[in-house]
Amino acid sequence: MRHGKKFNHLGRTAPHRKAMLSNMAASLIINKRITTTVAKAKALRKYVEPLITRAKADTTHSRRMVFSYLNDKHSVKMLFDEVAEKIADRPGGYTRILKTGNRLGDNADMCIIELVDYNELLLQGDKPAKSKTRRSRRGGKSQTAEASGADATTETKAEEPKAKGDASDETADEKKD
Repeated sequence: MRHGKKFNHLGRTAPHRKAMLSNMAASLIINKRITTTVAKAKALRKYVEPLITRAKADTTHSRRMVFSYLNDKHSVKMLFDEVAEKIADRPGGYTRILKTGNRLGDNADMCIIELVDYNELLLQGDKPAKSKTRRSRRGGKSQTAEASGADATTETKAEEPKAKGDASDETADEKKD
């Protein structure tokens, strides 16, 4: 029975799972985004977020603790130098999981796990978008010509009923004669 066993074993032995999560965490810190299965991403989130929280305090002890989990000098340096500066004011939730569909070979649920402050596409959404001009399929007319053309057509339409009314008056007069 699984009473009280909360984390996903991912079908691996403990040393294999520890090595896999360590490598995935180092890759996530260096690349800022990795593609993996949803189960591994959820396990990785629980593994890497406490490390990022620990990186907020740049002390020798916290560096050694993080290195004991990551076993990669380059990723530890990048975590404490670059990532910790960006997430200094964030209280938690440093990663985001975006589901991408199923893998073709075995139909596994795939996703992208990324560091939140490094997604340039979503950060650009905060900026005001460039206003698009309306483009017509017909060439030769500019926007101002279309606007003045619309005014001209309304004037001619207003004149046309009067002309028809005048013509109907003339036909009525002819019928009386």
